[in-house]
Amino acid sequence: AFPSLLMMLCLLCSSPVSYSTWPFFSFNFPLGQMTDLIYTEKELVQSLKEYIQAEESKLAAVKSWANKLDVLTRASTSDPEVYLAHPVNAYKLMKRLNTEWSELESLVLQDPSDGFISNMTVHRQYFPDEEDEKGAAKALMRLQDTYKLDSESFSKGKLPGMHHNAVLTVDDCYDMGKTAYNEADYYHAVLWMQQALRQMDAGEEHVVSKADVLDYLSYSVYQMGDLPRAIELTRRLVAIDSSHQRAGGNLRYFENLLSKQLKELNQEVQEPATEEPIQLGTYKRPKDYLPEREIYEGLCRGEGVKMTSERRSRLYCRYHDGNRNPRLLLQPMKEEDEWDSPHIVRYLNALSDSEIEKIKELAKPRLARATVRDPKTGVLTTANYRVSKSAWLEGEEDPVIERVNQRIEDITGLTTQTAELLQIANYGVGGQYEPHFDFSRKDEPDAFKTLGTGNRVATFLNYMSDVEAGGATVFPDFGAAIYPKKGTAVFWYNLFRSGEGDYRTRHAACPVLVGCKWVSNKWIHERGQEFRRPCGLTEVD
Repeated sequence: AFPSLLMMLCLLCSSPVSYSTWPFFSFNFPLGQMTDLIYTEKELVQSLKEYIQAEESKLAAVKSWANKLDVLTRASTSDPEVYLAHPVNAYKLMKRLNTEWSELESLVLQDPSDGFISNMTVHRQYFPDEEDEKGAAKALMRLQDTYKLDSESFSKGKLPGMHHNAVLTVDDCYDMGKTAYNEADYYHAVLWMQQALRQMDAGEEHVVSKADVLDYLSYSVYQMGDLPRAIELTRRLVAIDSSHQRAGGNLRYFENLLSKQLKELNQEVQEPATEEPIQLGTYKRPKDYLPEREIYEGLCRGEGVKMTSERRSRLYCRYHDGNRNPRLLLQPMKEEDEWDSPHIVRYLNALSDSEIEKIKELAKPRLARATVRDPKTGVLTTANYRVSKSAWLEGEEDPVIERVNQRIEDITGLTTQTAELLQIANYGVGGQYEPHFDFSRKDEPDAFKTLGTGNRVATFLNYMSDVEAGGATVFPDFGAAIYPKKGTAVFWYNLFRSGEGDYRTRHAACPVLVGCKWVSNKWIHERGQEFRRPCGLTEVD
C-alpha cells in the first residue's frame, strides 16, 4: 500500500477556464491541516513505544517465570521421589500448580496492545483516505511538470528553497508510477517506474520485485509509442521471469507490431534499444485542456516574464492616502506599481502579523475544499483545476475582519457593502488555481445573478504568508509574475469603466513547491460603484 503519511511529508475564485472532466485528483490536505497530522503521528509513535515497552515488560516477566521454573523442574525431575519426600517441596508443587501457573496464564493472556489499538481507532477517522493519497501523488507530479524537476532529483528531495531532504525509496517511486498508470497517465508512469528501476539497480533495498517494475514500465513505454524500448524492457522481464503470465505474449505482440510497422515503411529491422535509463525529455507530455499551459508553467518558473527595463522605468512607488481619506492621512499606504497596463499595484503593510494570525485562527475550523462558480448556473461547485481549501468570513464576526474590510474600502475608494465576503484560501504543497478570470464573461451572464450585485469589478488580494518556492500569481496574457510577500496586497480592476471585461486579467496561482501559502481575497462588485468609479465613454476607458 502507498504510505500516505510519507507521501504527505514529502510534499495538500471564480469561473473556470475549462469545463473538462480531466481526471485529476485533488490534494485536500493543505499544510494548515497537515501540521495536525504531524502531531497525531507523533502521539501514535509515543503510544507505539508504550505498547512495545509493555510487551517487553510482559516478556521479561514471562522469561523470569520460565527461568525459575526451569531450575525447579530440573531439580524435581532428577529424582522425583526424593524431591517430594520433603514436605515443603510437596506443598510448593501444589501451590505452583494451583495458584502460580494460573497467575502465569493470566500474564500470558494479557494484551498490552489494547491502549495502542484504542488510540489508533480514535485518530483513524482523521486520517487521509485513498483519494487524498492519490491527490498527494498527483501533487508531486504537478510540481514535477510545472517546475521541470527530474524524478531523480525529486526522489532525493533536492528542491529549491529546501534546507533538508526527504527522500523517496524504490517502493515510493514504484507506488508513484502505479498511481499514474492506474490513471492511464503513462507519461508519469514511465518517469517514476524508471526512477524505481534506477534506484533498484543502484542496490537500494526494496520490497517490490524488479519484474513488477519492468512489467509496468514496458507497457507504459509502449503506450508512449516507443516500441523498440518496450521490446528491450520486455526482454529484460522475460530474462528475469520466463514464466511471467504477460511478458511472453507482450513480447511477441510488440515484436510483430514493430515488424509490421517497419515493413509498411519499407525499413529494415532495427537494432534493439539500449538499456540506458530513460531521461526526462525523452517523451513529450501529452497536451491537455489548457491552451496556455506552457506559457503559464513557464511564468511559474520565472521564464518568459516580460518585465523589461523600459517597462520597469515606467513603474513608480508612492504614498497613497485614498484621495485624502481621513483614516489614511496620518499613515498613508505605501503603493508600488507591479504592472503598467493593465494597472496592477501592490500595497505594503496591508495586514499586520497580529491581524493575519487572527484571520487564520477564525478560518482554520471552517476550511473546506475551494469551489468555483459554475458559469451556466452560477452555483458554487468544486473543480479539479483548483486545489486549495477556503473559508468565508463576515465583517460582523470579529473587529479584525471589519477593520480589514474598511481598510480595503479606504484604499480602493470603492464600497465593500456589495462585495463578497472575505475569502481565506490555504494552498498546501502542490496547491494551485489554473488560469481563470475573476469576472463573468458574456457567455455566462448568470454567474453572479444570485448575488444581485453585478459583475466583479475589481480584485483585492492579500498575501498572508511568504512562500519558500513557487506560489506566484501569474498573468499569462501579458507575462507578469507577482510573488507572495507576507503582509502585502495586490489590486487590479477586472472590468473597464465601460463595464466590459478586461480579458488581459486572466491569471493563475502557481503550484506551491515548498511552503504553505495563505491569501485572503475580496471581490468587489459593480453595484454601489456608480459614483465612485463612473462609467467611461469607450470600451477601453
